[in-house]
Amino acid sequence: MKSQKSKFRRVLLKLSGEALMGDKNFGIDQKVVQYIANELKGIAQFNLQMAIVIGGGNIFRGLEASAEGMERTTADYMGMLATVLNALALQDALEKNGMPTRVQSAIEMQELAEPYIRRRAIRHLEKKRLVIFAAGTGNPYFTTDTAASLRSVEIGADVILKATKVDGVYDSDPVKNPAARKFSEISYIDVLNKGLKVMDSTAISLCMDNKLPIIVFNLMKKNNIRKTLEGKKIGTIVKGG
Repeated sequence: MKSQKSKFRRVLLKLSGEALMGDKNFGIDQKVVQYIANELKGIAQFNLQMAIVIGGGNIFRGLEASAEGMERTTADYMGMLATVLNALALQDALEKNGMPTRVQSAIEMQELAEPYIRRRAIRHLEKKRLVIFAAGTGNPYFTTDTAASLRSVEIGADVILKATKVDGVYDSDPVKNPAARKFSEISYIDVLNKGLKVMDSTAISLCMDNKLPIIVFNLMKKNNIRKTLEGKKIGTIVKGG
């Protein structure tokens, strides 16, 4: 198959755990996992390297459990373990699609995943293997958004592709407000000042400090990942300026 040109050399795709639920209230919808795997299969035509960070909110949300009385550190570690479940489910679907994949966990569990080692991760990427980073940063009080920003900087990614259920960043919730205005481009500072729910403030600040752009787009619209890689203007780009 003819190789296509990507705008980027190395990218990190951030997936929320909730994306894996589909229409369910909890857990993993295998149809959605397979859909994501099929969308990612198309990137084999591009000469690029891709890593993935996945959340765990479809199984367990540490912040919510903490608000209900669970000790925050324990709750966050449980949330990290949920991301490992999601990573293994996605790895299974990707490899059934013929895509070599490695899971690296920030919490060591040698029977299931490799430990996170930056140099090993980069070597996998250079060999065109997808690398899924699981268990967040391995530390409580940090979200998987922050993990995505941190891993992106560590591996030298050109961009974070933030896959969501909406088609970009709005000035208010488009589900609740039909008059909500979508931004085609917005600065890190404006995201922070306006309190927009793109990523948490730690993640945005890390991207800002390292001039790492974030493209926010709708995951469930077919071929959006491909279009983003081609440099087509979809969703919202968050960058300096």
